[in-house]
Amino acid sequence: MPDLSTREMIVQRADALFYEAGYEATSFADIAAAVGISRGNFYHHFKTKDDILAAVISLRHRRTEAMLARWEAEAETPKARIFGFARLLILNRAKILAHGCPVGTLCTELAKLDHASRPEAAAIMALFRDWLARQFCAMGRDDADRLALYLLNWSQGTAVLAATFRDEADLRAEVDRIEDWLAALPETEPI
Repeated sequence: MPDLSTREMIVQRADALFYEAGYEATSFADIAAAVGISRGNFYHHFKTKDDILAAVISLRHRRTEAMLARWEAEAETPKARIFGFARLLILNRAKILAHGCPVGTLCTELAKLDHASRPEAAAIMALFRDWLARQFCAMGRDDADRLALYLLNWSQGTAVLAATFRDEADLRAEVDRIEDWLAALPETEPI
């Protein structure tokens, strides 16, 4: 893997800090210290915190698109792909228990701030919704968008409560319930 540029390091560290501490609580100084650069060098790459936020949102958007494409390529059936989505809660459980869902927490914080970048962050969540709807549609479900939104609500609620109570057993139990629901969901002829 090639060495990251200073700009890429700033974006990656800012992404982690925004997730772990929150966008509003993270300062230029926090990011510069995490990267190990002077504030002057920092300002050479980003003039404002909103510029960094835009780069972080763009990074998360690209990563989400790549993950969804990978799931699409690796799983043979739409239902198997949706199972992969549900298992993401288990795969990332340590981070979710500590900080919640990275997309959900960012969207919530930006909504509370009525931040101008809220729609761009919400577009990442929309990637999941649209992708899930396509999978349910491929299962022949004419209620695909409703099911996608239901599952997205369920997973986000699970992530919030996992972070709130730091309860891995409940997180695992909820993912089991999601998987049981999905396994019992009838498939019809694809639309």
